[in-house]
Amino acid sequence: MNSRTTLITGATQGLGRGIALDLAARGDTLLLHGRDRSRLESVAAEVRAVAPDAGIRTYLADLADLDQVHAMAAQICAAEPRLDALVNNAVAGGGAEPLRRELSRQGYELRFAVNHLAPYALALDLLPLLTASAPARVVNVASIGQEALDFDNVMLERDYEGLRAYCRSKLAMIMATFELAAELKGTGVTVNTLHPAHLMDTDGVREYGLTPVTSIDEGVRPTVRLITDPDLESVTGRYFDQFVDTRAHDQAYDANARKQLMDLTHALIG
Repeated sequence: MNSRTTLITGATQGLGRGIALDLAARGDTLLLHGRDRSRLESVAAEVRAVAPDAGIRTYLADLADLDQVHAMAAQICAAEPRLDALVNNAVAGGGAEPLRRELSRQGYELRFAVNHLAPYALALDLLPLLTASAPARVVNVASIGQEALDFDNVMLERDYEGLRAYCRSKLAMIMATFELAAELKGTGVTVNTLHPAHLMDTDGVREYGLTPVTSIDEGVRPTVRLITDPDLESVTGRYFDQFVDTRAHDQAYDANARKQLMDLTHALIG
């Protein structure tokens, strides 16, 4: 039996749901995160129907509230004997009203909070469990859509647009991936990130007004590979465009920019 335990954030729809169904069929114990209880229980029931013997547990939290992120991590650390993989998949996309600037519970720009601060805070909080379960993997679902951060306007109080905020937050996620991977070298915990597929058929893509061009399955396969492929057990600090180890935006390799981002990130997540 495969004893891997995998936490998937944003598991109630789209890519997260697809990853859950794939891993359940492989025998994983799944920890499914969502922010809506009824949708979370619905997807858990769907996964159980596909894989009746799979262990399925659910965790409720709104990742736009860092207090809830920290509380969920504490709950997982207290309840779960091990954690072999964390998949930071939950996302705030460009939005249906892209010119309306939204804020998190702590008053941070929403995309930066949900797509960067929350997954980084969750990974840090879960590190004791991940390290104790090593070899373990953190997989951050980023995007090929990346735009340089402006450290004089990180929260986009000027020139706000939802897709711009999304692209900057995803680059922040990639930069943080590289930093955390370097910090964890030698611990047995790897940290990688990927662009899963171009314009998948998801609610977020349609909400922004874009036309999907690929299926969710196209994104599931490269994401699951980063979780399961034994050949990648020691690979860390990499950005993949689907299956290809490739180069992210130039700013991701700027040591000064990464330090600025991480200093800010640690200050904001407490």
